[in-house]
Amino acid sequence: MFKKRYLLILLIILVIAVYGFVSISQMANPDGTNLNNNSKMAREVIANNSAEDLGTVEVIKNLGNPDSSKKIAYVVGVHPLENDTHKTLLKLLPQQTDLDYSYDIYVINVTEDFSSYGKLLPDDNPGRDTGQNLAYKYVYPKIVNGSYELAVDVHAHGGAYPYNTFVFSPVDGGLGESYGRNVSQSTENVSYYNPYQTTSGPYLTIPLNQHGVPAFYFEENSFISQDIKDRHMLELINGVDHLKL
Repeated sequence: MFKKRYLLILLIILVIAVYGFVSISQMANPDGTNLNNNSKMAREVIANNSAEDLGTVEVIKNLGNPDSSKKIAYVVGVHPLENDTHKTLLKLLPQQTDLDYSYDIYVINVTEDFSSYGKLLPDDNPGRDTGQNLAYKYVYPKIVNGSYELAVDVHAHGGAYPYNTFVFSPVDGGLGESYGRNVSQSTENVSYYNPYQTTSGPYLTIPLNQHGVPAFYFEENSFISQDIKDRHMLELINGVDHLKL
């Protein structure tokens, strides 16, 4: 009887310990990114949900090959409506251990007036404007002064364009356009298509291109299946990593 009770107590202690470990791991890594025990990986909070900002901004640093002298920035969350694609990058990029360049991901989290495709709030415009303003106020200066070779702004669309998956630079004739076209040419499913209209361009990709950091967009159809999103995102990641910078 005593032995059974002792074993039961040990089992309860073991369950509590495992639950506690899982909970702590989730809190340390709430977005689900797989960080592959990268000892050089770091997170930096840039903005922390002030009454003025209505959102947070952080950067996940030193992904890919942190020893590389060449750094590339990805940005997610400028338009919170498009968060399925943002989550796809956050899931997949930290899993890649054989990349040549070092990568930082700037993560914008709008905390009010946001939704996702298929679950639209009555008015998504406030969240869209908030994300753009956070990008210009916090992300743009970090990238333009951060010795980056390239910036990729990750977005999604609702199927209004002739291509599901494409890249483009809002500034014609520069390195941003050249890098985008090279990525398209090296991938099977990523086209180059410039819609010539973007509300977020003046907040991030245009000033970056104009001030020494080549930048282009990645756009994905938000309504295609997740396994296809994953495949296309891996094409983007590998295409960018094979650029000659």
